[in-house]
Amino acid sequence: MRKFFTTLLVILLGLFFIIFAVANRHLVTVSFDPFNSTTPTVAITLPLFLVLIIVAILGVIAGGVAAWFRQHRWRRAARQHEADARQARAELADLRAALAAAQAERRRITAPSNGGTAPSNGGSPGVVGRDKQGATL
Repeated sequence: MRKFFTTLLVILLGLFFIIFAVANRHLVTVSFDPFNSTTPTVAITLPLFLVLIIVAILGVIAGGVAAWFRQHRWRRAARQHEADARQARAELADLRAALAAAQAERRRITAPSNGGTAPSNGGSPGVVGRDKQGATL
């Protein structure tokens, strides 16, 4: 649905620009000489619609550049927060690895040794002699 509206908007804008160009095709002289308006040294003669479209495009570019400069503070903060989050994720992964290693070491130390045989009650090696609540039998 969104693509449909985008396509419709582009078609309508294209029709508007075509109608505008046909209605404003007479030539105008754009002068860049502020001191001599009768015979300027730097002047361009273009169709009016082209002058207006070029000015509109330059206005959009100038507005985009101004917005980009205004958002510098937010982009810098986002980069800093991303770096902090990346560092926190790395630290969390290191802590989880250290915790897993410590738990494995604790299980290795506290596991009773049965001479290498499995427990007689069919349970796992670390829970010999305990009921469901962990009480000693």
